[in-house]
Amino acid sequence: MNDDRRSRVLRAIVEDYVETKEPVGSKALVERHSLGVSPATIRNDMAALEAQGLIAQPHTSAGRIPTDKGYRKFVDTIDEIKPLSAAERRAITRILSHPVDIEDMLERTVRLLADLTSQVAVIQYPVRSREKFRHLELVDLGGNRLLVVFITDSGQVDQRIVEMRTTIDDFELGTLRTLFNSVLDGRALDDVAPALSVLDVPVALAAPAAAVADVVAELASGRRQERLVMAGTANLARSSGGIYEHVAPLLEAFEEQVVLLKLLAHMSADGVSVSIGHENPESLATTSVIASNYGSEDSRASLAVLGPTRMDYPTTIAAVRAVSRYITVILDK
Repeated sequence: MNDDRRSRVLRAIVEDYVETKEPVGSKALVERHSLGVSPATIRNDMAALEAQGLIAQPHTSAGRIPTDKGYRKFVDTIDEIKPLSAAERRAITRILSHPVDIEDMLERTVRLLADLTSQVAVIQYPVRSREKFRHLELVDLGGNRLLVVFITDSGQVDQRIVEMRTTIDDFELGTLRTLFNSVLDGRALDDVAPALSVLDVPVALAAPAAAVADVVAELASGRRQERLVMAGTANLARSSGGIYEHVAPLLEAFEEQVVLLKLLAHMSADGVSVSIGHENPESLATTSVIASNYGSEDSRASLAVLGPTRMDYPTTIAAVRAVSRYITVILDK
């Protein structure tokens, strides 16, 4: 019975601390929760929880706050995930419906997750193991400048401007366009660079073709690299409540992306996974990460929400789960 009650006390401390951002005392627990015992009994339970390392006293005469270990026990024993409201489900459907392309969908997704959770949201570009070249478009911008538009069979589009030493006319531009598309048609992205190395180009077009080939090879390689889209970094300042004393290192970790990509790869699993505080790399030791995979077997990636360990875990887990399922359905269409 004591263990069951102490679990309820721990849950109450987590919920109150998330809501108030203030250490929680025994009197407040009795007043706010139907625990059915006296403040003295609650104090005994809190002492036992503190001895187990699940809660801590930040300073003398203060209430208690959850530790990373306490948050972990809370997350691992959540009986049911708080369902999203009807309004939140409608927002997901409205915002993510009818994306223009994959980049538009990813941008919408991170903004939506950041809004739903009031935290930082990140999403990884899906990397398809069998992604192929579909089409290359060349557009004359004038002034010796070409716009190179690189399109894959997954609908992903990249653009790059090429500065040339000489001008080319419409016929020459059409010749280049036809040449590149005929050589690259249907090739896997990993095969694009080797194909370009043996490109048979008329002598008069050697210089512009080389400039375009360099950009195309770079774009094909870039599509194979892991990248993240991020939104909600301003939420760090709004929601930290003094929890994040060192925001700069966190922002640096976000911007470098390597740390996040490694963490997401480590967390990758079916369903939702949670990494709390010191379970993370040092630069994210004051952060909790809630992540989920999305997509199909040949186009798998991750999305995640990052915030202080003092976060609303049930709501955030529900949002991550719902959004990952929704965009998986979109990608499978």
